[in-house]
Amino acid sequence: MGRDDPTAEVIDLLQQLIRNACVNDGTVASGGEARSVELLSGFLAGAGLDLERYEPRPGRASLVARIEGHDPTAPTLLLMGHTDVVPVNPEGWSRDPFGGELVDGVVWGRGAVDMLNLTASMAVAVRRLADQGFRPRGSLVYLAVADEEALGTWGAEHLVEHQRDAVMADYVVTESGGLQVPLGEGIRLPVLVAEKGTYWSKLVVRGTPGHGSQPFGTDNALVTAAEVVRRLHEYRPATRIQETWRRFVEAIGLPRDVAADLVDPERLMARCEELPLSLARMAHSCTHTTFAPTVARGGTKTNVIPDRVELEVDVRTLPGQSGDEARAMLDEALGDLAGSVEIESRDDPATESPVETPLWDSLARVSGRLVEGSALVPMLMTGGTDARFFRRAGSVAYGYGLFSARMGFEDYYSMFHGNDERVDVESLRLSTELWEAVAQDLLG
Repeated sequence: MGRDDPTAEVIDLLQQLIRNACVNDGTVASGGEARSVELLSGFLAGAGLDLERYEPRPGRASLVARIEGHDPTAPTLLLMGHTDVVPVNPEGWSRDPFGGELVDGVVWGRGAVDMLNLTASMAVAVRRLADQGFRPRGSLVYLAVADEEALGTWGAEHLVEHQRDAVMADYVVTESGGLQVPLGEGIRLPVLVAEKGTYWSKLVVRGTPGHGSQPFGTDNALVTAAEVVRRLHEYRPATRIQETWRRFVEAIGLPRDVAADLVDPERLMARCEELPLSLARMAHSCTHTTFAPTVARGGTKTNVIPDRVELEVDVRTLPGQSGDEARAMLDEALGDLAGSVEIESRDDPATESPVETPLWDSLARVSGRLVEGSALVPMLMTGGTDARFFRRAGSVAYGYGLFSARMGFEDYYSMFHGNDERVDVESLRLSTELWEAVAQDLLG
C-alpha cells in the first residue's frame, strides 16, 4: 500500500475497536465505551485537534474531536460513529467475535458493520486532515459516541441535551447506507434520509390464579396473552406510500410493473408475496406501521395458573405519524381485548431530513468520483440511529458510508446484530477517502 493509502491504518484501528468489546446490553453498567475513548484519544492525539471527553456515567464515555473553522458563517459538519456493540452468541460464529481477525482481505468481529467500520474510518480521515494542516471555512467535528445500541441515553441524547455547543452541527453523517446497487444504467447508492420511529409498548394481561391440575373454566392470563399475540401478528394496518419510498423505488431499476405495484397502496401487499424475502420485508416495513411481539414473561410454576403475563411489542411508526395514532392502532388490533389489557408505551417519533441540501450535493459529487457511474438515492431506515436526536435539534442528518461491490445487500443487512459480522478492506478504504473528500468539498 502506498504512503497515501489509509487502508492499513483503518484496519488496525478497527481491529482494536472490535477487541475492546464494548458490549451494550441495555444496562447502565454495560458498554464500557471508555475503553474505546482511550484508544481513539491516543490515536488522535498530537495532530492539533481539540479533544473533549464526556462521561455522564462511569465508563459511558464519548469523545469529541474538532477542527475549528475560520468562518463563523460557514456550515459545520459532524461525523458521528458509535463505539458500543450489541451482545453476541459465540456459538453462531465461524470466528472469534471479538478477535478482529483479518482473513483474505476481510476483518471479522462484532461491530465490523454496525458500525465500528465507519467509526474507525471517520477517525482516520479526521486525523489525516489534521496532519495535512486542513483549515476549513466551517468546522469539522468527529464524535465517537456511547450507548447508540440502547436508546442513546448516555450518548447522543445526553450530549444534545447537556453539551449542545460541543456537538451541534448543520450537517451530520452517521450509519449506514452507501451499498452499491448495480443497475443497467449505473450504480445506485442509498442514503438514509429518514428513519422510522419507535412506539415500544409493554402490555400487561391479567387473570386469576388457580391450580394447574384443574384448568377448566379458569381465567388463564397466558391463554389471553396468546390471543393478544395472535391478534397483533395478524393485524394489517393500511399501506402508506411516502415520498422517500416512492423516490427509492423509482431509482433502483425494478421492472416497470413491479415498481408500479410497490407505490400503489392497493397492490403493494400482493406484490410482496411474490418478491424475494429481503425486498418484501423492506417494502412492507417502509410502507406500514409494524407490530412485532418480541418478549413474553409470565407464570411462576408449572402447576399454577398464571394471573399475570407481560408482553413487549416493537412498534415502528412512519414519518408523520403520532404516538396517538400508534396507540389507536394497538387498540384496533386488540379489538374487544383492548379495555382489559394495560398498555405502557414509549413514543420516539420518526425523523426525516430533506434531500435538497448542500450535504446531499457534496456526497453525490464525491461518491461519483470514488464510484464511477454512481448516483445517490434516498432511503427510509426501518431501524433507528442517533441521527434522530440531531434532526430534532435542527440538523440535516443522513446515514451513509461507502462500501465496495464485494459487500452484497442481503449479506450486509443480515450481519446487523447477526452472526459472522465482517467488512472487506476495500470498503474501509472507500469510506475513509469519502470522509476526507466530503470535508474538503463541503467545508472548503
